[in-house]
Amino acid sequence: SNSLQRRNLLSTITVAKQTNMARVFGALLAAKAAADVHRVKIKKMPRVSYAPSYGTYARPGLGASASDKATAPTDVVIKDYENAQYYGEISVGSPGQSMAVVFDTGSSNLWVPDKKPFGSSHSIYTHDKSSTYVENGTKFAIQYGSGPVSGVYSRDDVAIGDQILKNYLFAEVDDTSGLGVGYRLGKFDGILGLAWPAISVDGVPTPLEAMVASLDEPCFAFALGDEADGELVLGGVDDSKYTGEFAYVPLSEKSYWQVALDSLSVSNASMTSATKAIVDSGTSLLAGPTDDVKAIAKAVGATPSIAGEYMIACDATAPDIVFSLGGADYPLALADYIIQEEGSPECLFGMMGIDIPAPAGPLWILGDVFMRKYYVKFDYGGEQIGIATAAK
Repeated sequence: SNSLQRRNLLSTITVAKQTNMARVFGALLAAKAAADVHRVKIKKMPRVSYAPSYGTYARPGLGASASDKATAPTDVVIKDYENAQYYGEISVGSPGQSMAVVFDTGSSNLWVPDKKPFGSSHSIYTHDKSSTYVENGTKFAIQYGSGPVSGVYSRDDVAIGDQILKNYLFAEVDDTSGLGVGYRLGKFDGILGLAWPAISVDGVPTPLEAMVASLDEPCFAFALGDEADGELVLGGVDDSKYTGEFAYVPLSEKSYWQVALDSLSVSNASMTSATKAIVDSGTSLLAGPTDDVKAIAKAVGATPSIAGEYMIACDATAPDIVFSLGGADYPLALADYIIQEEGSPECLFGMMGIDIPAPAGPLWILGDVFMRKYYVKFDYGGEQIGIATAAK
């Protein structure tokens, strides 16, 4: 059934992210609307979560790339698949070959497939069809919790909205077995990372580094749809997508989009001792220390299921979950933190356990559940995030 497919995708990929987030942190520690913004439409797809295990060393021969100048910010449509995965379109090569990618603030590399798994309908990149392809051949590999994703580096022109990254160094992947059934069922073809250079595999220049000089403002912002298409704006914000003013929170570390967590409470009771949070568009749910999640689930009336998730009645009377960042409170009501299961009176509680060891952890991941309620501006130049209530 469709519901089972969504669960397969969630369990396959969120396990990969949980397993590898610890490795990643361990390695790290040894507009305005309309004409003057670049818009990327975002589609939505099943619940997904990615965090590769990165090497932070650089290999020789992997240099920076140039970007064409653009005069206006870019808008990319972000497609929504069942409030679970969000993806948008880019093109690679000349003429452009279209790919659907997860725009992931929890990683910093671009990879696209050059081979599709058996029985899948993914789009693939064929470098022989591109007049601007330049061979590199250096091996690329990410180890996910469930297995490897690997291929080779190549250079080609990459179009993100009307932003053109000339001769950009990215990976074309021929082994996606590490993503398992989740990838075969997924609507996305590759992943485009929007995090900081510190977590770029092999020290490769990130997509943001390649385009930031050509943006009107060194920032981007997400509007994630609720069972509807959303939008990624590069180089500004879309004033129609939020209400009120932005409250800004300085980054505590430039790796992921990490900030200090003041508190997390339910009914005015503190629910965590963690003091760190990351805002991650590549994680579908909220995620935090396993014991905290268990206590929060109990506090809101969610019960564990056989599948290891928590379920809650869709019409329950339940308290808000309140995250405090930068001195401001960001409440999530029941309707915000549940995922509807078609035809069922029971809903998925949108929170999962993930234990990141000290000193990097413990921490909380504010994924798509948070980003549907709040419009987030990722301010690269100001080294901060801005949070406003998303417009309905």
